[in-house]
Amino acid sequence: MDIKKTFSISELAKEFDVTTRSIRFYEDQELLKPSRRGQTRIFSSKDRVRLKLILRGKRMGFSLAETKELFDLWDETLSGNEKQLHKMLTILANKRAQMEQQKNDIAQAEMEIDTAETRCREALAELQNKKKQQALADDEARQTAEHQ
Repeated sequence: MDIKKTFSISELAKEFDVTTRSIRFYEDQELLKPSRRGQTRIFSSKDRVRLKLILRGKRMGFSLAETKELFDLWDETLSGNEKQLHKMLTILANKRAQMEQQKNDIAQAEMEIDTAETRCREALAELQNKKKQQALADDEARQTAEHQ
């Protein structure tokens, strides 16, 4: 674990592979609250953890509003509370339901693609077969004409 107490915006951007613009946006959304030394932002270990949670939440499909709501609930107490945990469980249940729907939609789309691909392959084989038959008929007609 990093024992460093403060971080610059560029250090966090590099560590989490995000742009400094993204970090400033999260600050504008009041998800991060760095202190200032003149124009320089000084991010705390708490800001670093929050950035990590913001990015994890994004990967899980959390909106920034949902993340902010959870942060705000956490900030009401020293260690979170029952209200926050219930909210988190509700959000997770909703995300799980959305993902299940997406998986079903993807499975349906794959079946439709498979059907379309099969039809295309059959139509292509039929066209190629007709071409071969026509070529054979043309060759036979040419040979007959040459022998007459």
